[in-house]
Amino acid sequence: MNAEPTAETTSRSRGDRASVSPPIAVFVLGGLGVLFFALPFVGLVVRAPWSSFDDILGDDGVRTALWLSLTTSLVTTAVAVLIGVPIAWLLARTNLPGRGFVRALCTLSMVLPPVVAGVALFLALGRRGVVGRPLDEAFGVSLPFTTASVVLAQLFVAMPFLVLTVEAALRALDPAGEQAARTLGASRAYVFWRVTLPSIRPAVVSGLVLTWARALGEFGATITFAGSFPGTTRTVPLATYLALENDPDQAILLSLVLVAVSFAVLVGLRERWVGAAFGARP
Repeated sequence: MNAEPTAETTSRSRGDRASVSPPIAVFVLGGLGVLFFALPFVGLVVRAPWSSFDDILGDDGVRTALWLSLTTSLVTTAVAVLIGVPIAWLLARTNLPGRGFVRALCTLSMVLPPVVAGVALFLALGRRGVVGRPLDEAFGVSLPFTTASVVLAQLFVAMPFLVLTVEAALRALDPAGEQAARTLGASRAYVFWRVTLPSIRPAVVSGLVLTWARALGEFGATITFAGSFPGTTRTVPLATYLALENDPDQAILLSLVLVAVSFAVLVGLRERWVGAAFGARP
């Protein structure tokens, strides 16, 4: 009779697999792939005007863009958790008709060209849009080219990261604790806040950080739907793009700021979000 594998033997076998020397062809091709990803960032670091770092980041326009990016991305993240977690719960815990269609709809913006996302937002929420026209006529509310439109653009393209991550965590969660709490007389709301949510807290945090990082770097939908107005809609990605023509040094340093933030997020989360993002079952 074969003995059941223990945690120690499983860990040892994983270590053995990790230490196996790859074939030369795999090593060379893999190395070339890593080099392909690394070279653009090496170019940024080598060409960066480090001596002008303080002067460029101290510029009023740059500081305004940084502050606008920070505030709008944080607001986007807060709104995403209010809307995204309920969406994830509906997808994971209910027999929602057309659930696969709903999931695809709520995550479609992840794969859309950002400019297309901006055009779609403009046609829906613009002054002559499906929803924008009634808002403008009834309440005098015009969303495009305002700071609110920056948040909406960021939310549209970034919230799917939170939805997929939390949905996968809810599907993987053992329902025994929730059932025990319900058996003891706890209400649905109490179970959700005191049992379910604490159990999936790491996934929620991962989803929030990814949503924030994606919102911070949003460009295409923002420039299409919100435009680029200093102090109102010109975020760091837009300021970086505009600086390429007039001040390449500024563009390089702003690019490095965004790269550093994104890299820190991915290193901090390690591989946790990968399984969460693609582990949802139909």
